[in-house]
This record gives sequence, C-alpha cells and structure tokens, in this order.
Amino acid sequence: MEYHGILLGMGNPLLDISAVVDQAFLDKYGLKSNDAIMAEDKHLPMYDEMASNYKVDYIAGGATQNSIRVAQWMLQIPGATTFIGSIGKDKFGEEMKKKALQSGVNVCYYEDESPTGTCAVCVMGHGRSLVANLSAANCYKIDQLRKAENWALVERGKFYYIAGFFLTVSPESIMLVADHAASRKKVFMMNLSAPFICEFFKDVQAKVFPYIDYLFGNETEARTLSKVHRWETENVEEIALKICEWPKAFGTRKRITVITQGADPVVVADDGKVKLFPVIRVPKEKLIDTNGAGDAFVGGFLSQLVLGRPIEDCVKAGCYAANVIIQRSGCTYPVKPDFK
Repeated sequence: MEYHGILLGMGNPLLDISAVVDQAFLDKYGLKSNDAIMAEDKHLPMYDEMASNYKVDYIAGGATQNSIRVAQWMLQIPGATTFIGSIGKDKFGEEMKKKALQSGVNVCYYEDESPTGTCAVCVMGHGRSLVANLSAANCYKIDQLRKAENWALVERGKFYYIAGFFLTVSPESIMLVADHAASRKKVFMMNLSAPFICEFFKDVQAKVFPYIDYLFGNETEARTLSKVHRWETENVEEIALKICEWPKAFGTRKRITVITQGADPVVVADDGKVKLFPVIRVPKEKLIDTNGAGDAFVGGFLSQLVLGRPIEDCVKAGCYAANVIIQRSGCTYPVKPDFK
C-alpha cells in the first residue's frame, strides 16, 4: 500500500502555552479542572500572565494537530500524515511550523493576517483546564481548501480525521471532505471534542454525523450528547450504541464509536455490540500531565487503523500512546515509540 499522505487531519492549529498553575489562577479566570472552553475577553490577559509568572512550555498543539503528530510518531513512515489549518504571519506561527515539521508531519498552513492561535494549558495536580484563543485558526475558509494544491492533499488521503472544534470554524470545509470520503468509500472520522460543541453546535454536528465512520469522545462528552438529544441515559455503553445507530449517508461504512473514560476501560461499540478494553494503569507518582491524553489516544488508534490492523490493535496503540503522553509534560513523546 502507498502510505504517502494516507492520513489527513484538518483543524485548529494552536500554539500550546502550557504551565503548572495554582487554584488562585484558576479562580481568577473562572476556570474548571478538566474542562475546555473558548477564550472570552476576560481570559485574554491570562496568556501574558502565564508567560510572565509561570514556567511555560510551547508545543505545536490543537486537538487535531496533536493527534496527527502522535500518529506520525507511532507510524515512523516519512510523509504518511498531513495537516491543514490556519496560522498567523508572526513568530508564534514560525514556531508552530518549526515544531510541526520536526514531528515529520506535512503541514499545509494558510497564513492569515491575524495572530497565530494559542491555547492556555493550565495544569494543576493531575488535571488541566484548556482555554483556546483561536485567532488565526478561526480564519480558515472553504475557498482555501478548494485551491488545487490543497485539494490534491485531500484526494491523496484515504483516512480523514477532524476534531469537533473545527465545527466552530469551517463546517463547510468539513462537509466537503466528508462528502469526498463518502463518494470514494474512504474513511471519515471525527471527535466530540468538548461538551460545549455538543451543546452549542449540535445542529452543524448533526449535519455531519451521517458521514462519520469512526466517532471518538470521552465519557463526559458522550453524556452531554445524550442529554442534548434527550436519549435519557447516562450509561456510556448505551450512548455508544445509540451513536452507532445514527443514520449513515450513502456510500459510507457502518459507524464505530470509541469512548475513553480516563482510567476506566475504553468503550467500543461496533455492529450492535459493545466491547470494553482496559487501559494501562499508571502509578500516581508517574502521572505528570493529562493534557493531550485523548488526542494521543486517537493518534495511536489512527496509526494502526491506516495500517489495516484490527480494532483491538488500534485500541491497544491508543492506550499505549496516551500512557506515554500522561507521563510527560504536554502532548510530547520520546524520539521513537516502543509499541509492539
């Protein structure tokens, strides 16, 4: 099989500004542990405050880009992955390009006049609170995707992954890729990404749902989706099955739902049945940072999916990748994986 450009991700490239903070900082900006929100005006000063008052790490992040970077790391096949998104023409944008290229991902950034998007990763204890200021990432338009050099990347791909966060930016671009995947019997995948996506973007989310072949999420997002659609259940296994039963578009394959639950087993719903897969336990003293664990799980999963491996191997790889990431600061990893 030809692996060049086989996996394409499209989403919001954000330069992660990651730091260990204290409760007073979270309280000051009204933040909750293990939550992900969009920045409001009241949050804008926090980025400079973090850089000034805390030890900060910079990482080429954003949910989709994280997953694609991890997939590339797991695959160790040059040129296997591609990422599309929008950055600014500034020093943060240059830093983003440098970090992404170092990871081996073929990045195709549209460069906007707005500043490069950032995400404050506020780590406290074993939890994290994410505050995303999309800025340039919010400026991607379908016209960019339609350009010949960009669409050629889409046509080359056989597997597509887009985090739900991109529904807030360019749902038209998502639908264009989804339709392409369905018409050519390729694999289209998305992530619930955050409770607020399920709540406030439910209409655009519902529009793309029929095209989704694999849907990822965590237990909180799954329960929010259930509540929004009045399924009257908080049972994650039942919710995963209901997601699978959502009608599919013509030309697509059956849907498989994958829900992570932190330290609890991964729920996989497929063909009317649910399987539970245990995760790799990490002693508390080795747990450094849960930021990016979900993205890493998806990246590991995708790395084996594009190789044609069975679901069991995909989940195993996802758990391995997440296990590596939570023992490090930020969504980072060693030079090479030792996954077997």
